[in-house]
Amino acid sequence: MSKGTTRLIAGLTLSVFIGTTQTLPAIAQTQASQVTPIRSAATSLVEDAYTLGSGDVIKVDSFDTQELVLEPRYTVLPDGTVNLPWVGNVAVNGLTLKGAAEVLTQRYSRFIRKPIITISLVAPRPLKVGVIGEVNRPGSYIISVISNETTVASLNQRTGGDGGGGANQWPTIIKAIQTAGGITQSANIRQIQIRRPQEPGVERMIDVDLWRFLQTGELSQDVSLRDGDTIIIPKSTTLDPAEITQVAITNFSPEIIRVNVVGEVVTPGTVQIRPSSTLNQGIMAAGGFKLGRNKKEVELIRLNPDGTVTRRKIRVDLSKSLSEQDNPPLYNNDIIVVNRNAIAGISDFLGGTLGPFLGLLGIVNIFGGN
Repeated sequence: MSKGTTRLIAGLTLSVFIGTTQTLPAIAQTQASQVTPIRSAATSLVEDAYTLGSGDVIKVDSFDTQELVLEPRYTVLPDGTVNLPWVGNVAVNGLTLKGAAEVLTQRYSRFIRKPIITISLVAPRPLKVGVIGEVNRPGSYIISVISNETTVASLNQRTGGDGGGGANQWPTIIKAIQTAGGITQSANIRQIQIRRPQEPGVERMIDVDLWRFLQTGELSQDVSLRDGDTIIIPKSTTLDPAEITQVAITNFSPEIIRVNVVGEVVTPGTVQIRPSSTLNQGIMAAGGFKLGRNKKEVELIRLNPDGTVTRRKIRVDLSKSLSEQDNPPLYNNDIIVVNRNAIAGISDFLGGTLGPFLGLLGIVNIFGGN
């Protein structure tokens, strides 16, 4: 074989080898893009870990460094930094307690050989959360955290920290709903969601089923809140009388609703009743029908949140139980109109029209008798 042929074969072999090695990263990249990341329990705990922000009060400890004098507590400043001796302002906004300790360890390693830095949360900042949907006062709320000195373990377990006995009273979804005036009767408590920011541009949706909490006492459904959470309570599309009654007596429902009852009842006006109350109970709260003057058919007027008004005529049967058709549940600010029956209407007309003449006839009879 000639030298030229040998060089040619060697060149072709080298070209094939180079071409093959160039395609390997592309193949590896394609395979990697098809791999679905597995979300472990540890990943979930990291996502739920408390992150520092403006207003947090923290304690910084450095072990075996007597020359470094630290204050008992430091407040995270409005710009998200904490001002510490030797290292100055250090940005901790958005970091977990563990992450902030790692940052401080790196900063202090310039001055201390193998520093051991730990951070605990002395007083968490108030949480700013949004509550929207089927609550009586949707909006943005500031909810304070009542706690002792808090460590990473106590944040994860919602137990007392190093600062003393007693459990942290960490705000939960039920606390936020109570702050927003409680749920409406239309709320779907089975499909509540919490929209939680994770990092810039990334959000996590957490599903909450408060009905399961009511049925089984599953406290994990009463999710602990984080600063920046938004609670979304959807509207229910079905009516379950048993569920309405049970939900109405919970501490995340309002204690009372106000209903106006006008017309032929004993004490017309505004009545205060439980959220689970029905049309019949609203009428009875106003003293019931005036004897012999009412029609058995009443009108239910509802002011809807979107500004519309719904009017329904319902034939009253006091023996009926909760039913959307015959004895519907009442909503806040409903109006019940109890009209006069025909006999009462005629009597009132005659009384108004003939009243003066009847009075005159009475006078004539008096003088005629004399």
